Amino acid sequence: MMRSTQSAVATVEVRLALRCLLHFCPDRWPLEMFWDAAGTDNAIGRAQGCTAAFNGIVRQLRIAGAVPDGDGS
Repeated sequence: MMRSTQSAVATVEVRLALRCLLHFCPDRWPLEMFWDAAGTDNAIGRAQGCTAAFNGIVRQLRIAGAVPDGDGS
């Protein structure tokens, strides 16, 4: 996500990472949105799309219990 502000990040590594997350994300839309945004030529749109999709992925991972909430409890 951080590199998306500088250049397209639709790489094999990102695709593999998204594929690994399929098991934990019942809704595929954030994964698909990240991949679509990752290859966009427009730097602002790419960064915004990747950030929004990343937030959706993190939310799904928290719901699945794969990532702690971060609330200290």
